[in-house]
Parts: sequence; C-alpha cells; structure tokens
Amino acid sequence: MLSSSLRRMRSAVSIRCLSTGALAPSVVRLHAHQLDQFSILRDTMPENTQIPSFMVGTKNGFLPRRDPMTKLPDQFARVESLLQRMPLNLADGSKGLLAHGQLGDAVHSELEACEINHIVDERLLSALYRDYTFLASAYLLEPCDIMYRSKSEYGLGRQILPSSIAVPLAQVAQRIGAKPFMEYALSYSLYNWQRKNPFKGLTYDNLDIIRSFAGTESEKGFILNHVTMVAYSGDLIQHATDSLDAASRRDRLAFNRAMKCLNDTYELINSEMEFMWSRSEPGDYQKFRTFIMGTKNQPMFPNGVIYEGVSDQPLFHRGESGANDSMIPLGDNLLQLTSSMPNNPLTEVLRDFRSYRPTNHKEFLEYVQRRADEVELKQFALQDDSSAGKTTIHSREFIAILVYATTSVYLANVDQIRAFRHRHWNFTKEYILKYSNHPVATGGSPIITWLPNQLGAVLDTMIDVGSHINPARLDDASKRSVEEISRRANAQKRVLVREVAALREKFGEEAART
Repeated sequence: MLSSSLRRMRSAVSIRCLSTGALAPSVVRLHAHQLDQFSILRDTMPENTQIPSFMVGTKNGFLPRRDPMTKLPDQFARVESLLQRMPLNLADGSKGLLAHGQLGDAVHSELEACEINHIVDERLLSALYRDYTFLASAYLLEPCDIMYRSKSEYGLGRQILPSSIAVPLAQVAQRIGAKPFMEYALSYSLYNWQRKNPFKGLTYDNLDIIRSFAGTESEKGFILNHVTMVAYSGDLIQHATDSLDAASRRDRLAFNRAMKCLNDTYELINSEMEFMWSRSEPGDYQKFRTFIMGTKNQPMFPNGVIYEGVSDQPLFHRGESGANDSMIPLGDNLLQLTSSMPNNPLTEVLRDFRSYRPTNHKEFLEYVQRRADEVELKQFALQDDSSAGKTTIHSREFIAILVYATTSVYLANVDQIRAFRHRHWNFTKEYILKYSNHPVATGGSPIITWLPNQLGAVLDTMIDVGSHINPARLDDASKRSVEEISRRANAQKRVLVREVAALREKFGEEAART
C-alpha cells in the first residue's frame, strides 16, 4: 500500500492545469535564469511602437502582441480601395474584382508605388506587409484562379510583379525581417483578425477577418480557426520553459507538473483544431486555395517571378502554409523529436519552412531546441529509476513512481503532437486530395508524402518509447494510457503506410518527390 506522501505526490502529478494564456490573460513571471538566453515578453507593451509586432510572450503566445491594424491610413487609400474591392464575393453580395478577372487591370491603372521608408510604427509596417502580400498573391495568381474555375487546371500565373506592388513590398519585408511574399503568421492568418468586441477574448464568435480572397464563410473559418488555436500558445510557452527549467535542475516533480500542464494545453489546441470541420467546408477550400500558393516548386511559376524595380533575377518563395505555425515545432524541439526526423529531402523542406516565420519565433524555437539538447530533456524523461535525478526524498519507491510518471507524461505529449499531425493529414485528404489532382501543397512540398514523413517519424518514436516502458511499474491510470497510446500508434502507422502506397499509385512517383 502506498504511503500518504506517495498518494499526495501522485495527485500532484495528475493535477489539471488552469489556463494562464491568451484566453484568460494574467501576467506570468518567469525565473530570471530562464531568460538568460532568450527574452520572453511578460507584458505585451501595447504602447511601444518600435519593437516588432511578433514577439514571443506568455500572454500573447505566438500571436502579435497588439491586435492587428484593420484599415490602412489615408496615404494608402488606393491600396485599401483595391483590397476592399478585390475578393471574389463582397460583403454586400456583389462580385469583386477577382470574380471578374479585373484585378490586374485595376492594379495597372490605379496603383502607384507608395513611399514607406519614413514609417517607423511597427503596427503599420505589419499591416502594410499583410496588405501588400495579399495584393501580390492576388495579382500573380488571378489567371490561375480564372482557369481553375473553368477547367480545374491552374495554367500559368503572371510572371512579373509590377513595381507598384513589388517595390513597397520588398521595402516593408526588409524592414520587418520577412520574405517579400505571403506568410502564414505575418500575413494570411495570425495578422488577419479583428475582435468584434474589443473587450472580449479571442473566441471564434468574437472574431472576424480583415482581408480575404474568396470572401466566404469557409475562408473566414479557415483563417480564424488557426487564430483560436494559437490563442492557447501563451500557455505552451510558459509550460515549455518551465519544463526546461525543471529538467536543468533535475527537479522531477516540477518537471512532471510542467509536462502535464503542457499536455493539457496541447489537448485544448487539438480540441479547437477539430472545429475546422464545421467552420470551413472541405468542398469550399479550392475556392481560395489558389491564392495561397507559392512561386517555388509550383508549375504555375516554372521560372519564378521577377519583382519589377527590385531585382532582375527571378525570386522563388514558398506559399502560405499552416505548417509554418510555431506550436508543433515548439513541441518537436522541446521533446527532441526534431533529431529523430529522417534525413531525407522531405525533412529538408521542413527545415526550409523555418525561414517562413517571424524572426523572433525562429529565434525562440532555436533556443528551445538548443536548451532541450543541453539539459537532455528526453533522456531525463525516459531514464530508469536507477539513474534518477537528485531528490530531497530518498524513498526509492518514491523516485521510481516519479520516473515512470515522467515517462508516461512524456509519451502523452508526443501523442498530442501525433494527434495534431494526424488531424492535419486527415484535413489534407478531405479538403485537398478528394477535390484536386494537383500534386504540390501550397507551401511547395509534395502533398502525398510530406506530412506522412513527419507523422511517421512521430509514430516511430511513440512505438519505440512505449516498447521500453515496463507496465508493471505504472499505476492503473498510467498503464491504461500507455497501452492505449502504444496500440493507437502501431495501428496508425500500419494505416499510414497503406495510405501513402495507394496515393503513390494514384498520383504517380513524381508527386511523391520534392
């Protein structure tokens, strides 16, 4: 029979965490030694107009530290006008410029290159980047959308971006440290929302989008579902740094608590992700997918795009992709899954995606990866009781329970990463492969093998970890959890192998290559 102290310990390990992130904001103070190598915002500093819009924080997470600017000032009235008239479907029920194939002509006749070098307000710079990337993608891909609507083929996009868009876009991109093309965080999703009621939280019913291509409820749902998921990321950042801190001190009880809280937060994110099915109809995705394609590894741009007034050499950029979100890469780096990814061209694409994130996000993810390696987080989580870290309680039974609780909660976190990637793969099958034979994803990756590459690696890790856990050392709840996770991982791996083989046969081997 367990002693009362052991029962209390088990209760502490299994405690449910309360949110401290974007949905229920509170100031969370990190220990000073956690900030030695990376400065994490504890306050969003809304009055500061000089620091970047995207700064990793425990309140805002991976969202901008201030709500996005919704309308450009009068000096950019022509840009604003084009964006308001651009969508396929307008708010009043009429058709916009893209529906009539008139955006290109409107850009040529109405738009002049605006001067932006004098602007220092980061919020305005972020809004200009978002809006010029919307214009650039709409202009370049308008011919592809017209052809796709009539023939279900993309044809060729426009090969030259006019200076009226290219020059200010290149300037503002350089100012904020981004690529001069639409990105997931800085443009299409995480800087493209507004609150209906400024005093309420980031819940779906209190949000609307700012810019769109299709002007449909499904596009709105597609964008905002990402926002409501990332609204939990402040908690992820807090619990990830707490886990690293505890592992560095070899404080197993604190580590278990932090990892349990991390798992609870990923579970909330995965639950929010599930709402995508009801918020964005699978059959509607093709109506706006064209416009978030890139110019790299896409047949619509075999020679890239010339940015008039910027470069005589063609430029190639990956398209907007939810794969550029930072929440799952955070888990990959923290749990040291990144190092277990196969060394192949598909993983190289994953590494290339890292450059399509806000600079501060990239630096934070690099910091987490480096720190997890330094403290050997995975080894600490999986080590056996004979090599357990220091503890103030010398009961060997206590140490053994702590270690196996650690192993169980580590595996549970990897399972949340699996759940996210598995759901993303299901979205790909239902939203894209069911309706299109185009073999390349919006980000330029091979659509039938890229996601399975990462999902398969995570499943392999889960199978390996699960096989080394001695169920006799677990309490009943942990034993059931480990058995369920291991059984699911093995089953999903078998199904995934069959699915990819069938898709290779359907699309051909060319579709599986980078």
